[in-house]
Amino acid sequence: MTPLEQVDDVLTRAGTFYLATVEGERPRCRPLAFHLLHGGRLYFAVGDFKAVYRQMQQNPRVEICAVADGTFLRYYGRAVFDSDPALAERVLDAMPAMRRLYNEQTGYRLALFSLTGAVAEFRDQLTVRQSYRLD
Repeated sequence: MTPLEQVDDVLTRAGTFYLATVEGERPRCRPLAFHLLHGGRLYFAVGDFKAVYRQMQQNPRVEICAVADGTFLRYYGRAVFDSDPALAERVLDAMPAMRRLYNEQTGYRLALFSLTGAVAEFRDQLTVRQSYRLD
């Protein structure tokens, strides 16, 4: 299993994970559940109308944290947005309930992003078991 596949596996087992951003000088954190490993990139999605999207536009440095079965994951780097409509369609196919919010009638779009310059740290309790630079 590659390091990126390990990140995907921890996120899948965790179910819910957390995305941290910065707004001004204040840290902001929110739960996420969607991720997609596709074409050698791990994608996440936020709404383009939400504060989290604006925060990431102003400061693309983010961190994702998850805990699953005793493994603590820190995955951090620079968010890079991908506007490929085919990728957005694939995400909506994977989570059809999201189509109620993200559609032409509402005008809301998914903002898909992956991390560049990413580092994944896998920890158990207080020790780093593995750390990988993924780019």
